Amino acid sequence: MSALGQTRNGLLATSLAFVIWGLFPLYWHLLKAVPSDQIIAHRIVWSAVLLGLLLCARQGLGWLRQIVAQPRTLALLGIASVLIGFNWSLYIWAVNAGHVVETSLGYFINPLLSVLLGVMVLGERLRRLQWLAVGVAAVGVGWLTWQGGRVPWIAIGLSVSFGIYGLLRKLVRVEPVAGIGTESLFLLLPALAWLLWAESGHGGGFVQGSWGPGVMALLVLAGAVSAVPLIAFAYGVQRIPLTTVGLLQYIGPTLQFLCGVLVLREPFGAAKLVGFVFIWSALAIFALDGLRHSRQRH
Repeated sequence: MSALGQTRNGLLATSLAFVIWGLFPLYWHLLKAVPSDQIIAHRIVWSAVLLGLLLCARQGLGWLRQIVAQPRTLALLGIASVLIGFNWSLYIWAVNAGHVVETSLGYFINPLLSVLLGVMVLGERLRRLQWLAVGVAAVGVGWLTWQGGRVPWIAIGLSVSFGIYGLLRKLVRVEPVAGIGTESLFLLLPALAWLLWAESGHGGGFVQGSWGPGVMALLVLAGAVSAVPLIAFAYGVQRIPLTTVGLLQYIGPTLQFLCGVLVLREPFGAAKLVGFVFIWSALAIFALDGLRHSRQRH
């Protein structure tokens, strides 16, 4: 395949991943009758099954043996699995508790937090416009805290957990899908144990079928819905420049925001709008600086 074809496929795959992530609130909202802890457990179990089958079909158990033979990599993936498990749990709970707009705020903030982590942990340096973007975003978060009378802890929890997760994945030299599969295996046994406990008379309705066939099918499909965008992202990010990935990543939180305001009808007054305008302005500064720097390098 030509370089142009590779780039086009990479662009389509990466865009698909962010569109699916952006529409996630609508999917999890369909499962509102199921307790959030069981949704996340089903998501982990079915994702692990799907990814495990996919990886074993490609290369047997070789992918797992390679990772187990690297204790540091295995340990970092174990920590990453805890972070992504927390991130998924908080996200699904927030969606079904009516906080979709705040979850979108978390993923709008995330790129700027990732930049700060790069400075603090990896010793990277920020350009002046990047510092300006971080400062403008901090003003926006401060405004939302003051107006709402509380720290937007859902947004901060999502952005911090995913930001540190991204940092760990940057430090781990492992094939992306194999890394995701390993993380799923770390979470599999706790999730399976939780589901067995729930089904033994503690609110579970999957085995008994009390939630209905539609909800049961959606729970099983949660594995594919979770795995497909991860695989598409892993495929696409290897074929397009990181600056393009950086711009495309705003598709996800933008769609989440629109789902929350236009579809799920969450309240969004003028005070919140002011805070979001600061965040969006920071992202615009950040994106424009990235494009300018990329052109200068080329």
